[in-house]
Amino acid sequence: MKTIYSILFIAFYCVGFSQSAQLASANKKYEKYSYVDAIEIYEKVAEKGYKSAELFKRLGNAYYFNGEIDKASKWYADLFAMNEEVEPEYYFRYSQCLKSQGKYDEANKYLEKFHSLTNDTRGEKYSKNKDYLSDIEAISSKYTIETTNLNSEFSDYGPAFFGESIVFSSSRENGAVSSKVNKWTGQNNRDLYVAEMQDSKNFSEAKNLSSDINTKFNESTPTFSKNGKTVYFTRNNFNDGKKGKDDDKSTLLKIYKAEIINGKWDNVTELPFNSDQYSCAHPSLSEDEKTLYFASDMPGGIGNSDIYKVSINGNSFGSPENLGNQINTEGRDTFPFIAHDNTLYFASDGQLGLGGLDIFEAKLNSDNSFEKPTNLAKPINSSMDDFGFIINKDKIGYFSSNRDGGQGYDDIYAFAVCLQQIHGVITDLDTKELLPNSKVELFDEDMNKLSETSSNENAEYAFDGLDCNKKYIVRASKEEYDTNEQQITTDNEKGETELNIALKRNKFEVTEGTDLAKIFDISIIYFDLDKWNIRPDAARDIQKIIEVMKQYPNMQVSIRSHTDSRQTHKYNELLSDRRAKSTLEFMVKNGIERERLTAKGFGETELVNGCSDGIPCSEAEHQLNRRSEFIVVKMD
Repeated sequence: MKTIYSILFIAFYCVGFSQSAQLASANKKYEKYSYVDAIEIYEKVAEKGYKSAELFKRLGNAYYFNGEIDKASKWYADLFAMNEEVEPEYYFRYSQCLKSQGKYDEANKYLEKFHSLTNDTRGEKYSKNKDYLSDIEAISSKYTIETTNLNSEFSDYGPAFFGESIVFSSSRENGAVSSKVNKWTGQNNRDLYVAEMQDSKNFSEAKNLSSDINTKFNESTPTFSKNGKTVYFTRNNFNDGKKGKDDDKSTLLKIYKAEIINGKWDNVTELPFNSDQYSCAHPSLSEDEKTLYFASDMPGGIGNSDIYKVSINGNSFGSPENLGNQINTEGRDTFPFIAHDNTLYFASDGQLGLGGLDIFEAKLNSDNSFEKPTNLAKPINSSMDDFGFIINKDKIGYFSSNRDGGQGYDDIYAFAVCLQQIHGVITDLDTKELLPNSKVELFDEDMNKLSETSSNENAEYAFDGLDCNKKYIVRASKEEYDTNEQQITTDNEKGETELNIALKRNKFEVTEGTDLAKIFDISIIYFDLDKWNIRPDAARDIQKIIEVMKQYPNMQVSIRSHTDSRQTHKYNELLSDRRAKSTLEFMVKNGIERERLTAKGFGETELVNGCSDGIPCSEAEHQLNRRSEFIVVKMD
């Protein structure tokens, strides 16, 4: 993000030193944020062999605050090579620079040192999760990204939806209201441009949004009402032809509002919570248009820039509220975007990330608190600055980045969300019967309910628009069936993940002729070889029959035992009869009246397949014949 730091409200050290006229001139430019000019002078001094901690700090800072953290790395390296005591913040900045070069192991060493020197939550977060890079890698590939034709050789960033168009900020010369060059960046001051969407990555030629909004100063990061008639945007402290300054004679940033009146943008006014003494920027309007989120370095905050919200009631505004330390850190937390589903997206270098500013998301809870932020991972985030994330209801989105391979200083990228569908069929566990009108619920892995549906006439259900490579829990339920929950992780590529769920019936229609063994899935009552005493595992199955008969006191049951064809007819008949009668005695002993039961062994006389004497069969085929039946012979 090579030009955006002029609107990031970064607090930094301005320790003066005076060694020569050149240094004095460079210091003056530095302190007025003219970093491009300051860099040129400082580097000339350094090339002549002059060395000092303050020189290296300022050179590093000049690049760092201008978004060129890869170049800042050289000067911070020279600073630490002097082995002088420096403020802890430089350990943090240098770790960020090392990340931009992919030197994560070395970066983490400086982050560890930063933590040892401070009580800063940025270091605390690292100490509690030193494996954060693996965590980020594990959730990567949720998005795919493409460059857009919005980009130029200049800085293009901060997109916003405006009907079927995109409005963004650019320092391009073509179409600019003014050719005034920003001393911080060496480029034109930024104007707002509008381009009509042709598809997700291609747009019509960008045109200047409005000479009534754009001025010779910087305008950026708009947010529009749903009817497109109101806009909130960021501008240098300039209104009615007057430039405002703070006590240090610096022109900071404010949020302005404009409305379409008689077909043109008019009535440009600054919001009441602005101040000449601090900056407010990057507004984002909530779906109900009752809350405005923004970034500011106003007094009382947590870090260099924090994210705030303010209520809107017609043309009046409440008092800004800091989102607290769940979102904000001692670093830079900025570029908020509140999506239609109340998910907050924002850029931060204080949360654990890949380097520079990373983009995070945090869901808004029902009590208006936010969940712990989650890094959006690769490829949205990179080792450089990634910011200005927006997404609509159709999962079309854009973000800004100064990563390698771009066309200009900052570029706008389009992204597509990797989406999955979980679908399946609900059936009866035992009969495989389709179960239409089953209730099916979807939960995240923390059991937060996300959606609910019913299986259709073909017992099919589906949940669309789900994240790739994410754990979900699907719960299916139906009257007279036990509820069943299944956990599933969606595939890591766009597509479908199948999850069929079978439900166990817990209520049955019992009539004369019903085999209770089939209802309770009792295919066989097991006895030891050539024995007929009841084994513990058999007792558990028989107990199910006992409980049903206790519920229906007039029910009478015929116990029938069958064997396979191995052994002689006589032997099998005797063995099966003893087993049937042993089952009867067990049931009587456990509370069932004897007169309600009959027992008979059928041996091999009622085979269910062709596995009779002399016919070769598998063990599985023989087992089908070794079965127990509990036939209801009377209900009343």
